[in-house]
Amino acid sequence: MLNDEIKRRDFIKTLLAGVSTLALDWSVLPRGSQAQKSENEFDAVIIGSGLGGLSCAAAFARQGFRPLVLEKHDRPGGYATTFTRPGGFEFDVSLHSTTVGERGGIHNLIPGFPEIDGVEFVPHPNLYRVIFPEHDIRVPQKNLKGYIDLLAGHFPEEKAGIDGLFADMQGLSNDINKFSRAAGQVDMMRFPAEFPHLFNCYSKTWGQMMAARLSNPKFKAIVSALWVYYGLPPAQLASFFYALPTLGYLTAGGFYPRGRSQKISNAFVQFIEKHGGKVLLNQRVNEILVQDQTAVGVITADGKTYSSRVVISNANAYDTFHTLMKPQPALAEYLAKMAQFSVSLSSFQIFLGLKKDLMRQLGVKDTEVFYETGYDDEASYRALRYAEVENGGYGMMLYDNLYDGYSPKGKNTLTIMTLQGYDHWQKYETDYFRNKKDAYRAEKERIADFLIDKVEQTLLPGLRRAIAVKEIGTPLTNVRYTGNYRGAIYGWDQTLDNSGPQRLPNATPIKNLYLAGAWTQPGHGYGGVIGSGLQCFGEIMKTW
Repeated sequence: MLNDEIKRRDFIKTLLAGVSTLALDWSVLPRGSQAQKSENEFDAVIIGSGLGGLSCAAAFARQGFRPLVLEKHDRPGGYATTFTRPGGFEFDVSLHSTTVGERGGIHNLIPGFPEIDGVEFVPHPNLYRVIFPEHDIRVPQKNLKGYIDLLAGHFPEEKAGIDGLFADMQGLSNDINKFSRAAGQVDMMRFPAEFPHLFNCYSKTWGQMMAARLSNPKFKAIVSALWVYYGLPPAQLASFFYALPTLGYLTAGGFYPRGRSQKISNAFVQFIEKHGGKVLLNQRVNEILVQDQTAVGVITADGKTYSSRVVISNANAYDTFHTLMKPQPALAEYLAKMAQFSVSLSSFQIFLGLKKDLMRQLGVKDTEVFYETGYDDEASYRALRYAEVENGGYGMMLYDNLYDGYSPKGKNTLTIMTLQGYDHWQKYETDYFRNKKDAYRAEKERIADFLIDKVEQTLLPGLRRAIAVKEIGTPLTNVRYTGNYRGAIYGWDQTLDNSGPQRLPNATPIKNLYLAGAWTQPGHGYGGVIGSGLQCFGEIMKTW
């Protein structure tokens, strides 16, 4: 009982500490002079051009500071990038759906950056489709009541429970917003009464939050079908990390940018450079320079040194401290804490270009589809973790049903995806990076063939004969192109001990060294990492 009370107080104290950043008034923040510095001197150096790094750099540039983004790849964006293949096919590396703001009837408002208006987003016709052995559900776009009624139609005995669960989710969202507006001025003696949903949910998993309202295991699995977006099954996933984004997704809708995710990244780069910042590609950072426990700049692989007032790492947190800097005594306790965090799953993706319009021929109009072989989320997670594709389902994105002209006329672009643990691929790692890939290629082709056959049997008959282009991405592909530790696509797992205000913060024990992106607060996802870059900038402004 005493330990629970201590944990509750620590959680609330941490939450209070973050409120001032969330409530920043940007109009009173410091502004840079844009005074000409030496060629290699900047206000901020950002390592990595994922959306977290780009949004942080864009915030610096908007306020008149001079940021430099250094990216090891030949294009900006991290997972928000594309690649092309013969036949006119252009594949999106990761984006399926995201939320976006609307103005003037057009969905083009990137969170935090109203000045960027050149990226238009189109809605999914349905939010997503989920197929279970006995249930096939299309979730309506921007229609929470319609979704609740749809669920109640399948499980009428759970009507009161599902109403109560979504009321809990809305109450949690309201409490967070109320807490933020209070800007830290909270009577802690009245906290349980003033913020009842936040008080009740802070120490619960999503599975526990559901269990208080729902009883049917199959119904729980259907309600939790989006857990793969968050990387952990309900029994392990922090409640508010499922509840809040999912509620927002169901109410605000899911969208996709015309021009693919690369257009978002390119828009950030244009904004940064227009406002006096720099983005350099093919520039790998070899070392973060630290003097007297203070970050002062970086050295790139080609020997160039860039000095700066702050360094922001949008690279993965593990390598930031284990490979990008010399050992620092001040990090001992910090690294010990990091060692307790579990790393998220990676992904296995099949990118397919079809030589005919199979979607039109079959009359399939869905965009994002989740296919599940059963209702046991823990069993599904184990299958994903150990790459047992025979025991799992798949996710699929049918891009041509988003808008006309996505693929060349008469063709289709689609991806088949499953989450996957890194351990299965670690035995190929040494040979992979020595370009000895025969065994690796055989294994990725085996898994890809199995998944293609499963899709053909369950949803798209004739798929294999229609394939013109096939590319396969594995956890090792993720390591190669993004540098993410163990190919993780979500950073650290969003467990109770590493989620929300308890997640690794933007500031680090090394003075003037900060983190932005999926490995820090608030977490992964396009909206999450853009918000992380903004939050990181806000933390720095508090010290400036």
